[in-house]
Amino acid sequence: MANKDILLGKLRDGAPLKFGERWRLVWMLSLPAILAHLSTILMEYIDAGMVGHLGSEKAAAIGLVASATWVLMGFCTSASSGFTVQVAQLIGAKDYYRARQVMRKGFVSVMVFSICLSAISLCFARKLPVWIGGSPEVVKDAGVYLSIFCAFLPISQLCFTTCVMLQSSGNMKIPSITEICACVMDVVLNYIFIYKCGMGVAGAALGTGLANLITHLFALWYLLRKSPELNIFQDNDGIWIPDMPTIRTALDISGPMWLQNIVMRGGQFASTFIVAPLGTIAVATNGLATIAESVCYMPGFGFEEASTSLVGQSIGAKRKDMARSFGYLATYTAASLMAIMAVLMYIFAPQIMGLLSVDAPVIELGTKVLRIEAFAEFMYGASIVAYGSCVGAGDTMVPMVINFVTMWLVRIALALYLCPRIGLVGYWIAMCIELNVRGILMLVRLHGKRWLKKEII
Repeated sequence: MANKDILLGKLRDGAPLKFGERWRLVWMLSLPAILAHLSTILMEYIDAGMVGHLGSEKAAAIGLVASATWVLMGFCTSASSGFTVQVAQLIGAKDYYRARQVMRKGFVSVMVFSICLSAISLCFARKLPVWIGGSPEVVKDAGVYLSIFCAFLPISQLCFTTCVMLQSSGNMKIPSITEICACVMDVVLNYIFIYKCGMGVAGAALGTGLANLITHLFALWYLLRKSPELNIFQDNDGIWIPDMPTIRTALDISGPMWLQNIVMRGGQFASTFIVAPLGTIAVATNGLATIAESVCYMPGFGFEEASTSLVGQSIGAKRKDMARSFGYLATYTAASLMAIMAVLMYIFAPQIMGLLSVDAPVIELGTKVLRIEAFAEFMYGASIVAYGSCVGAGDTMVPMVINFVTMWLVRIALALYLCPRIGLVGYWIAMCIELNVRGILMLVRLHGKRWLKKEII
């Protein structure tokens, strides 16, 4: 812990950082974030595994609305990023007072946003599974699951914002502990609600929502009371009411990210329309295989969070050379680790699917698609962390355009051609090709100079 704080202090003070020190700092921030994502993935495995063992129809109910949940959470995470990037850069500039002011205004803004989003989405939650072509045997459960998820959106927003505010200051330890505790709590509550109370799919949604609420209260307390940089009790004149300059800066960052969420999640939502007509087995396999594949994402998302924080603080400290170096180190390390995870996923695909389902057709088809996706993991990892580096610098528009082009003109176009001919395998081939193209384009962006030119603070 002391080493990390010393190295972050050197970064903010403009002191030289040797390659080994930069490497160590990237790992110090990434490892706790990876553990946090591991716990999140385990929560998804727990939900899917518990529900999947109730039968393919129950699993298909969650898989049917998975894209919708991703879209909604994408809006929440993007809203938070508009403020956390500002906080990271202000901390890098050692302007802790302004960082706390932005954090206060950010919390109020995102909570108002999430409450409105929750109210609007609840109006359509029960109807959406029917609109996207779900089979009659799964639409009821899917609607119930989505409704509970939408009701918990303000809680999810609060939990996420709390963790990323801590991460923006370089504190990855508390969010990691919180996510691990949430995972344990999720196991307990899911078991109670799904099996003991007989709630099935609804129990999975309720258990996860309550687990997040209970465990993240500690992280919120730590952020507001104990964080050296963001403890609000250091100020006697803290302002919580958002002002237009702060909101405008947040929108400059979040706006393209919202568009990206519509582009990316909308593309995944469109994929549901493509996959749904393939039948219950295909829908269940698609949802479960997506969760199974997510274990490969741990290095990517862990290093992405570290890169966003380090790049943001480097920009705030007026050290663009450090920002570029951290971006490179985090991106290529994560991509290499994801490639190793991909090899393991290819070898153990049948066993991984067997953890999530007892249906032989689902396991067989899931094995095929996971082995296809293994060939995309290196470039997908590169795209994830390169994007996080760009976000730390406030560069969100061009990455959004890259994601739009690859998602809609590569993945969706190929899936429309391949799925009617070779079924679900066709969709995963299209996704594999698209992720490789996206990774190449994001690396080109990262190795250019324009992503470091935007000034935020």
